[in-house]
Amino acid sequence: MLDLETIKQHVRLEPDFDDDNFLLDTYSGAAKRHVEHYTDRKLYATTSEQGYLEDETALLLDDEITVAMLLLIGHWYENREAVVIGTITAQVPMAVEMLLWPHRRLGV
Repeated sequence: MLDLETIKQHVRLEPDFDDDNFLLDTYSGAAKRHVEHYTDRKLYATTSEQGYLEDETALLLDDEITVAMLLLIGHWYENREAVVIGTITAQVPMAVEMLLWPHRRLGV
């Protein structure tokens, strides 16, 4: 959904470095599914994508969702294990949640 060039720029990789392309594509797919699960809506890249017009709860990729996905991908790329030892980290408070919250479909 996100192009590889944008993802590489975000994680500060040279465009011609191809060793991690499969990994970055995997993270991109996982980030898309995270957005869809969090918002309870199907994410579409464009309005011309099949199913978009018929989907009453369709979610169109915009800047907020792109940034949320890039934050997730960057986090997963830098932290490839469930536990990181020997480092001091700081989480940007609710960054992904704050970007995605307005797009959630909340039940009544």
